[in-house]
Amino acid sequence: MKRNLIPLAALAVLAALGGGCQQVKPWQRGTLADPIMRADRDPIMVMQDDHIYFSREAAAGGRGVGGGGCGCN
Repeated sequence: MKRNLIPLAALAVLAALGGGCQQVKPWQRGTLADPIMRADRDPIMVMQDDHIYFSREAAAGGRGVGGGGCGCN
């Protein structure tokens, strides 16, 4: 049973990795640059993510320029 599972798992991994590669045509880049494609377009979602990160890691900030709250910059 285990011998049959290993090649099947390897095939599934190769299919997942091979299917994720896609060339973007120059005329498609305008669609990808649309503001709706941004992860931070919803201010409530950004505040919720900040709250989750602060709750888990006890760190705030790090979205701006340089540094992540460690005091090294």
